[in-house]
Amino acid sequence: MLVALLAMGLALVAYRYVLLSLYPVPYRGLIWRYATENNLDPYLVAAVIKVESNFRPDAVSSKGAVGLMQVMPDTARWAAGRMGIPAPTTGELSDPETNIRIGTWYLAALQTEFGNWVLSLAAYNAGRGVVRDWVDNGVLAGHNPVADQIPFGETKSFVRRVLQAQQRYRQLYGQ
Repeated sequence: MLVALLAMGLALVAYRYVLLSLYPVPYRGLIWRYATENNLDPYLVAAVIKVESNFRPDAVSSKGAVGLMQVMPDTARWAAGRMGIPAPTTGELSDPETNIRIGTWYLAALQTEFGNWVLSLAAYNAGRGVVRDWVDNGVLAGHNPVADQIPFGETKSFVRRVLQAQQRYRQLYGQ
């Protein structure tokens, strides 16, 4: 009986270790700092980074999104103007601090605009105009949408994966 309990305990420790290695939090200080500045859940920010770039600051998408949070250069310039900071170059978006600072501000702006995390995350992935069209045309319920209603597979998958990763980060690191 004691051997079985010890084996079970070791298995749980090993399982947690595997999960921690699958869900790391590099750049934790920057994530917490800018999430807090923008009234965001830091576990959500970590989840966006995990899904977008898997914490690779040099990541560049086929569409030109750059860095940890996969910020589009045009979006970064627009956001920087709103933030009252100099517009970063595309190369500067690979800097973790610059990327997280602008990415969290933009994510918070989307949450202010849409008032719902499903819509905000969908807009982060597909674009504000696309999501506004979905809501205006009744494709997505503006008051209580769910990820399953998202008509674009890539965006639906993105929203689901971010929300699942956020839960996993909270289970592993938080309250």
